[in-house]
Amino acid sequence: MTGRYLPAEWVPQSATLLVWPRTRGDWGPGVTAARDTIAAVTAALLRFQPVVLVAPDDECAADIEARRSQDDAALGGARIATCPADDIWARDTGPITVHEVGRRRFVDFRFDGWGGKFEAAHDDALTAALHANGALGPGDIEHSAAVLEGGSIESNGQGTILTTERCLLAGHRNAGFARADVEQLLGHTLGASTIHWLAHGDLIGDDTDGHIDTLARFVAPDTIVHQGCADPADAHHAELAAMAGELAALQDANGAPYQLIELPLPAPQYDPDDGHRLPAGYANFVIANGCVLMPAFDDPADGEAAAIIGHCFPDREIIPIDSRALIRQHGGLHCAAMQIPAEPDHA
Repeated sequence: MTGRYLPAEWVPQSATLLVWPRTRGDWGPGVTAARDTIAAVTAALLRFQPVVLVAPDDECAADIEARRSQDDAALGGARIATCPADDIWARDTGPITVHEVGRRRFVDFRFDGWGGKFEAAHDDALTAALHANGALGPGDIEHSAAVLEGGSIESNGQGTILTTERCLLAGHRNAGFARADVEQLLGHTLGASTIHWLAHGDLIGDDTDGHIDTLARFVAPDTIVHQGCADPADAHHAELAAMAGELAALQDANGAPYQLIELPLPAPQYDPDDGHRLPAGYANFVIANGCVLMPAFDDPADGEAAAIIGHCFPDREIIPIDSRALIRQHGGLHCAAMQIPAEPDHA
């Protein structure tokens, strides 16, 4: 591993980046429920660390201020950054923060709306704008011409990155990039020395072409939690079983297999308007300094998932967050949050 590396999510953090949902965005009548969810996330995180909350427009800023004036504990301690944004998915639009020789560097990859699916001009400019106004804290910014989303990569903090072929090799984002080109990019910008590629795994309704943070997550350098499906009749069963087989065949930097822990799948969640299936799963959890925020769906499997995640993080409080409002826009809890790791001297 070089002097540069992508910290694991469980290292000390200086803040979490969140974005307030816009009424003029894609949320429609679901915007109030989405805002209530982001407020609940903010409240949970503020018990453990700072939160930088982006207000994308004047109406968002006014709504946040109105909630503050009502003594809303969920928002009172957040640092508000007024900055244009198209949507709330900070995992993909915020900085990917690396450590390098005792300093912190914010890598600003391009964001193109998950391969051109959605308008993304403001989101593409978000990291640079936040850095310019000081919202990210100390650290240099490094701009990359390549498209890369934070939800598409998982780091064990020791030079290994886990990702999916369907997302990074499909050609929607970086035309002409072959596997070797992507591996060179991840090595140069993120210090990756080992890339694990998964060919299988998918959640129905996911707009991201198979982001790894909905499927499999490092919870320790040698341990991966992954989304399972126990019901052979469920449409997810074959793909997630094939993914589990791929994970079992991987070896860490020492040539040892990873410890694998399977998460249950909640019962199918459907959009109440047109009935299409939504991407509900438990792998999309958020790790913070003293807690883990876990997606919840008012489902019997919520408790089982909380117990499994709690076993992985015995020193952190497991906090369920109702994520049904978020999955209606085909995102999730982890998709909406981006950690800002502490500076190396403070980690």
